[in-house]
Amino acid sequence: MAKTLKRASAFNALGRALLRGSRGGPSLGKRVAALPRMIKASAKGDYDGGWRVAAMAAATAYVVSPFDFIPEAALLVVGLADDAVMVAWLAGAMLAETERFLEWEKERDRVVVV
Repeated sequence: MAKTLKRASAFNALGRALLRGSRGGPSLGKRVAALPRMIKASAKGDYDGGWRVAAMAAATAYVVSPFDFIPEAALLVVGLADDAVMVAWLAGAMLAETERFLEWEKERDRVVVV
């Protein structure tokens, strides 16, 4: 019973941190809302995240694609591991890049062109 309560409180704390933004960073909602703007700014060449955004798009396509380099049916755990590694990288890349983009937006809005 105590183990279940600890686990529940850990997930509760994680959920609050994601929604609020841990360590003073942007919340999950702000990050998700920034994705379309980040993609658009990268496509226009205003934001320098083009290659990173393209890599994240490729990783997303790999994870949701029905085709797999290492099929789960043939190699079981190893087949799932490549997807897990890709999802972990993608989550970290999205967190880092959206934070970087939001900072870029703040700085860009502060600059006054004369």
